[in-house]
Amino acid sequence: MNPRHALIAAALVTIAGATTAQQAPTSMPAQDDEEKCYGVAKAGQNDCASSDGAHGCSGQAAKDNMPTEWKYVPKGTCEKQGGKTTPPAAK
Repeated sequence: MNPRHALIAAALVTIAGATTAQQAPTSMPAQDDEEKCYGVAKAGQNDCASSDGAHGCSGQAAKDNMPTEWKYVPKGTCEKQGGKTTPPAAK
């Protein structure tokens, strides 16, 4: 590898690393005072993948309050909001 190719390769690695470091994770992990709550996420406001495998990313809930969609809520508030802390049974 000649010096020019090495310089170009180093520049590309630097750019790729900087781009990756700036990207935020799609879902934040739960804090100790939070729990997953199924059935309370509004359309497009779910925190991660659906329990039925319909999609694998946050923000992709198609409808409000789908039982397979979840979001993090403060512990002890899920059922008060009409949700459940366990995923629905698989069919």
